[in-house]
Formats: sequence, C-alpha cells, structure tokens
Amino acid sequence: MTMATLFETAARVGAQLKARRETVAVAESAAGGLISAALLSVPGASAFYLGGAVVYTPRARHRLLGLKREDVRGFMSATEPFALLMAQTIRKQHSVTWGIGETGAAGPNGNPYGHAAGHDVVAVSGPVQAARTIATGSSDRQANMVAFAVAALELLGEQLDTDQGE
Repeated sequence: MTMATLFETAARVGAQLKARRETVAVAESAAGGLISAALLSVPGASAFYLGGAVVYTPRARHRLLGLKREDVRGFMSATEPFALLMAQTIRKQHSVTWGIGETGAAGPNGNPYGHAAGHDVVAVSGPVQAARTIATGSSDRQANMVAFAVAALELLGEQLDTDQGE
C-alpha cells in the first residue's frame, strides 16, 4: 500500500459520502490519524467529515470517547468487538451516519495484548455494521499504518456499496 492508494481510496469514499449526503467520524489508534487525514485531503471534506480522534491509550479512550473502565470490561483491544465499540461510540458522539473504528499493532513490535506487529482490526458502524481483522505480516510501522488506514476506508466503501441508503 502506498500513500497514493490511501488518498485515492479516501477520494472514492468521500465522493460516495457526498453523493449520499452522509457523514462520518473516526476513532483510530494504530493508524495514527491517517484515516482522518486521508478523508480531510478530499476537497469539500467538510460536507461529510465531522471529526475524529486518535485513541492511542486507555486514558485517551476515556477522555476522547468517554468510555469508562466498566464500558470496556470484557473487551480486549485490537479485536473486532472492540473496534465495533469504537465505531459505535464515535458515531453516537458525533451524531453521524457512519463511525469508523480502528485498533491494532503498527510495529515494529506487537502490542501488550499478544497481537503481532501488523495485526489490525477495522470496523464501521452505520445503517449496517462490519468488522474485519487484517494481518500484514510486516513489522514496518509506517507501511502498516498506511495499510490499516486503507483497510478502514475500503471497509467503509464496501458498506456504502452494499447499503443503498434505504
């Protein structure tokens, strides 16, 4: 994956959101803000992008998403249920059509939860919900961050293609 691929994917998803008059907010972790940056690179992004947060620590999860310990009890970071919780929470917080959640281990090492570098989970919550676990098999931090952001935007694009806005 390249940055060009990331920006092309964001342009395609942004055009879909604009055409549908729908909005999105992002809660990302290992992608480090690249999902939001890519969406904001689309001219006219203010028509569909309402906000985002880089939720990199438990403290940020509490401060930026308002999730308390009891809200995440039983969840483990970098899993599909946790990524969906992030997507649902950011969607509700911003009153948007779609929420994106992303969590994983960019590298060069794995995370404290036992996931290897290159493990990531992306999720979208909206009229339909979906989550996907990906594994790049790489410890290249920057390449993984780009791959994670592309995967999140591709997942949203797939849901936009599937959900016809009924």
